[in-house]
Amino acid sequence: MNRRALIAALPLLAAGCSIFPDRPHVPVRRYALSPVRQTAQGARPGAPVLLVRLVRSVPGLQDLGLRRVRPDGSYEILVYEQWIAPPAGLVDAALRAWLQGSGLFSAVVPQGSRAEASLVLELQLTALEAMPAWGRARAGLAGVLLREERLASRVVETLEATGEAPLAPDAEAPAMVLAMTQALGVALAGIEARLAPLVR
Repeated sequence: MNRRALIAALPLLAAGCSIFPDRPHVPVRRYALSPVRQTAQGARPGAPVLLVRLVRSVPGLQDLGLRRVRPDGSYEILVYEQWIAPPAGLVDAALRAWLQGSGLFSAVVPQGSRAEASLVLELQLTALEAMPAWGRARAGLAGVLLREERLASRVVETLEATGEAPLAPDAEAPAMVLAMTQALGVALAGIEARLAPLVR
């Protein structure tokens, strides 16, 4: 086949074989996860400094896609509806902001800070999911509070908190995000309530 014939045949070849999929492009929507306290309090004189180690997550919660529980109990990841960053990282930032407003600590500092902290909080994200078939969303946190001593860290208390928020059975992704954010706020309030008697 000479060059002129090849050029003439190109439209026909392109019509019969395309590298582009037939389905339309679906844009990815991204969401923040930042529950907000209703009120913030100033720290009392002499309140301790709290260091929050990087929040980690249990297997299955590393995905950016929103996590939805099907009626049969299996999990579905919504690949086109995503968090703006890995959920544990978003929870880490939300946790520090939440506890800074609790009034329990003179400062709440992140891992890597050079501030001298007498207390250390280690938490893991154990649940963050929409459960429309059950009419709710759920968030869970678990971990330990440590006291830094001269040669070692001593466990002060183990901590666990779960939060839930209502969710309509036919909820779309934005409503799921709102419900999961509210559930996380309830879980953070639970962690704060557990910490309060330990640091006063």
